[in-house]
Amino acid sequence: MGDLPFTAEIDWMLRSRNRPRKDHFNLDRLQKSLPVARAIVEPIAKNAEPGKNVLFFATLHYWIEQSAYLGLILAGLGHKVTLLTLPYSEWHKQKDNFTQRQRVLHTKDALSMLSPLIGHASMLDLKPASDLPDILLADIKEISLWDVQYTLMREEVNMDDPSDRALYNLRIERNTFAAKAAFEYLQNNKPDVVLIPNGLILEMGIVFRVARYLNIDAVTYEFNDQREQIWLAQNSSIMQQETDYLVEARCSLPVTDDMFERVADLENARRGARVWGKSKRLWQYVSSQGAAETRKMLGLDDRPVVMLAANVLGDSLTLGRDIFASSMTEWITKTAQYFAKRTDVQMVIRVHPGEKLVPQAKSMGTVVREALSELPSHIHVIGALDKINTYDLIEIADVGLAYTTTVGLETAMNGRPVISCGQTHYRGRGITIDPNSWDEYYATLEKVLGDIPAHQMNEKQIEFAWNYAYRFFFEYPRPFPWRLMNFWDDLEAWSVEKVLSKEGLAQFKNTFDFLVGYPFVWK
Repeated sequence: MGDLPFTAEIDWMLRSRNRPRKDHFNLDRLQKSLPVARAIVEPIAKNAEPGKNVLFFATLHYWIEQSAYLGLILAGLGHKVTLLTLPYSEWHKQKDNFTQRQRVLHTKDALSMLSPLIGHASMLDLKPASDLPDILLADIKEISLWDVQYTLMREEVNMDDPSDRALYNLRIERNTFAAKAAFEYLQNNKPDVVLIPNGLILEMGIVFRVARYLNIDAVTYEFNDQREQIWLAQNSSIMQQETDYLVEARCSLPVTDDMFERVADLENARRGARVWGKSKRLWQYVSSQGAAETRKMLGLDDRPVVMLAANVLGDSLTLGRDIFASSMTEWITKTAQYFAKRTDVQMVIRVHPGEKLVPQAKSMGTVVREALSELPSHIHVIGALDKINTYDLIEIADVGLAYTTTVGLETAMNGRPVISCGQTHYRGRGITIDPNSWDEYYATLEKVLGDIPAHQMNEKQIEFAWNYAYRFFFEYPRPFPWRLMNFWDDLEAWSVEKVLSKEGLAQFKNTFDFLVGYPFVWK
């Protein structure tokens, strides 16, 4: 029925429109709430100075919910906003055409409540371009592979495996359509800026790449663990965490005692396995037990200790960050095999505690055990749920190894030499040792392990590490009223009326300006 003209539309009008939705893609709550929010914004928008022509792309129902409200705020500030939606619920599953067409109708119904303040277009209604340039075809392949890794939470994708191949082909199909549709639409409509969540994976990554290919400004955003904060980036994917602008503008400024104490307070909360600020997340599941007790628990002796801090496999913060290794899995595999032969040192591999939250992900502990048929006594693997605190390991470590985790930065803050092996935001700042090839990496290991005291960080480097940590933890996130998680709870605390009030704009106006491509202004 999904392939027959008008079947989905007739069923929608006569039967499905007024039924309770059992589909996971459900915008009923949004639809009911928007008329009140629109009525609040309309008189404010009429008096606003004309702003930019903003195209706002969103897919998946939860991004669409938040985008509708953020679009209203931008409209209230005078911008001409068009919301381009892709009403998928499952990026990794093929849905029948009938269901998908009804999702389009449901989305149109819900977002019609935004009219006339915000325009709406469904990507599935767009006419796609007939051809794409080669660079975008290469982008589709790269992002589709990342999509599979993100979905499966592992880096190895076996194209000979029917399920892996089927998922990859599905992502190629969907990403190709999205690229062709966005390519045609952006050329015809020429917005001033495209606003995109994430900007790295799925169709969000595709729309970002198309916008940048056409030399259209693109702003991407994501959320950390803190309420009332947002990460955002102009003309790069926020998941790459490019912080050059932050370093240039802020890291030449001194760190005051209050700033130092604020970073120390955050670090102490993590060390003490406590939540901090407006977050509910625990970064550690066991409080610090002290270096001496941790040494005893692990059976460490007087030989130097090298700590390898792993990320969670498949996290979009790790995708596309490879430098000399083809993947984090390869890096950990070869590193474990190297240290298996170095009985003159002890190695501690800290599996990221975040693996607890994604049990379907392949554990880095499994990667180590696959790399070594028998685990040598001088190599210790600390599992995600093991009762060992990472910050005790930082204190114990003589040398740190990191891919993209912030543990590398925190190890540098403690004066330890850190070898940075993935393209992380603190790499190349003068506080890590940064090999660019396997030969350089092994030579660096030999050199550092041959004279660890000579590679300890000096006072100036440690001071910069703390300075950078302050900027990254407290200035890189910007004030924002609604996180994606618990969006409706945040909306109760920060109503549309309150956000557009004098109080709200005092907190959030700079962020809204940055979101539509204006240069960032530091307070």
